[in-house]
Amino acid sequence: MENNILLARLKPEIDSIDEAMRRDLQELAANNLIAPGLAEVLQHALFNGGKRFRPLLCVLAAGLCGRRGEDLYRLAIAFEYLHVATLLHDDVIDHAETRRGRPPVSCLFGLAPAILAGDFLHARSMFLVGTIGGRECLEILCRATEAMVAGEFLQLANAENFNQLEDDYFAVINGKTALFIGAVCECGAIFSRADKEEREALQTYGSCLGRAFQIQDDLLDYLGDPARTGKVVGNDFCEGKMTLPLIHALNNCNSREKKFLLDLLMGEKEQRCDWLGEARDIIGAAHGFDYSRRVAQQLTATAIGSLDIFSDRGNEEIVASLAGLAAYVLRRDK
Repeated sequence: MENNILLARLKPEIDSIDEAMRRDLQELAANNLIAPGLAEVLQHALFNGGKRFRPLLCVLAAGLCGRRGEDLYRLAIAFEYLHVATLLHDDVIDHAETRRGRPPVSCLFGLAPAILAGDFLHARSMFLVGTIGGRECLEILCRATEAMVAGEFLQLANAENFNQLEDDYFAVINGKTALFIGAVCECGAIFSRADKEEREALQTYGSCLGRAFQIQDDLLDYLGDPARTGKVVGNDFCEGKMTLPLIHALNNCNSREKKFLLDLLMGEKEQRCDWLGEARDIIGAAHGFDYSRRVAQQLTATAIGSLDIFSDRGNEEIVASLAGLAAYVLRRDK
């Protein structure tokens, strides 16, 4: 399914998700549950061009298992709240100057408002999941959130390890991305009172999609168009981050090229930025980009294959949308 057709099909759901967020914030403001100034920060953070990928997955997973309704959208926005909370905190940690091509909350409003807004969204997310999805959904989301933090700490621990294995890389992205997206899909299934087989299938779909999503992010960091991504090309390498294209290249290039890359990684950031083009050429010649694309393709194929159990249940349009989102992950350019 082409991107334009997919987005046109999903636009009503995206609009409903946005409306649910606006209504939720309006109700909080009407009941004096949002501190002065917080509403403006949240408005910028939440309505700044996000793709609504996570709440969409929750809505589609629940619909695939046979249940819709207004409460579903209130559950779905909890996952957007938690996602945006992590972005707010990430921008503070990374001293980011842009987010989707625009100044982030931390630059416009300050570090403290960004952190506090992230804390608020995290708390609101947990409240919505617990009250709408129930204890089981809350437990699943809490485990995924714990894994996100563990993944970040693992990435910090690996920061000086330039001889990483693919297993090290996947341990990080499983925690940071895959388990959360798997939890989103599983919670949608639980909301619809799905059986064990359906829940496991949707969890597999989400976690595989999450891994592929992160690998595509890593590829875009090296190969993306800054005008589309809103990010500086090569930032991961300049920061010394070990992503899959680089790990594969280090394990497959010749000894001279490996020494060149390792010397850059162990050197200063400015030097890495100056030699980014040469490093990118080595990664390409060692098939780091091609290999990463193949891994992402295999993961999306597994994700789509997990939906086979739903193929004869009269939900062909939702299955097609989920398959389309998997394909979109590989095609996206921002």
